[in-house]
Amino acid sequence: MSTATSAWVITGPTSGFGAATARELANHGTMVLVGRNAAKLAVVKADIENRGGSAACVVGDLSDIVSARQAAADVLALGLPIRGVLNNAGVMLSRPATSTQDWELSFATNHLGPLAFTEALIPALTAGTNVVFIASAVEDPERIPAVRAGFRGGRYISAAAAARGEYTPGGSKRPGMDAYATSKQGNLAAVFSLARQHPHLRFRAIEPGVNPGSNLGELTATLRLVAKALTPILTVFPHFTTSKRAARVITKILTDTSAASGTYYDENGKLMRASTQVSDPAFSDRFITESRALLATVEPQP
Repeated sequence: MSTATSAWVITGPTSGFGAATARELANHGTMVLVGRNAAKLAVVKADIENRGGSAACVVGDLSDIVSARQAAADVLALGLPIRGVLNNAGVMLSRPATSTQDWELSFATNHLGPLAFTEALIPALTAGTNVVFIASAVEDPERIPAVRAGFRGGRYISAAAAARGEYTPGGSKRPGMDAYATSKQGNLAAVFSLARQHPHLRFRAIEPGVNPGSNLGELTATLRLVAKALTPILTVFPHFTTSKRAARVITKILTDTSAASGTYYDENGKLMRASTQVSDPAFSDRFITESRALLATVEPQP
């Protein structure tokens, strides 16, 4: 594949896995960086260009459906030949918060926004384009490391219920965990359902592994430093990784030209199984159908 005719869209490219992947992926073509903060996007863009790459910035907030759809329109307006889309933007919150649409913020940011963004792009994507969602094994209630950490898997009732912050009984006792697990289950549902609906495209999910140095926005400065210091030690254990290592795996899967679709990969780029629940086509299709119905309540921008 010629890098001169390839553009790669990535959301959430300003920190952690996203920033590392944007730099790695820039070796394969023009980067389209989508994020909320124009200043931070400009820093990543400059870094890519200083390394001899090419990048464009699109400002958009994936937690706001109107903004997510506008971001997709702005991406398409660039007129670049899109070869891959990476839905990386996401949050994990330890206290209640809501989006512009007054929806639970994790569900809006991690699932509804990326779904709206992706579906706005799909009509313009050519056959063989890869669309990748960053998922998480915490959606599986049988995933032992996740259970030990306090997760109890996805607790999906309906899209409307998740948007209200309501989940099935028996969930986690720790704030934010049910919301995060359910939102990430939505990403897997999107990959499995969209793969069946759009066989000309390639939908894939990646569990990038655990990196103690990423997504630490709610920790104190001291705890962030401790977590980052521990990263080289923890990476010898299963499921732990670094941003650079995750970036290589994500880039490999996003640029893979095989026909693999509806597939789910672990932190080493190996195929892995999702939960029994989301692996059921009836469940994943219902998840997406209900999510679309919820998204349809958001009026298009004039």
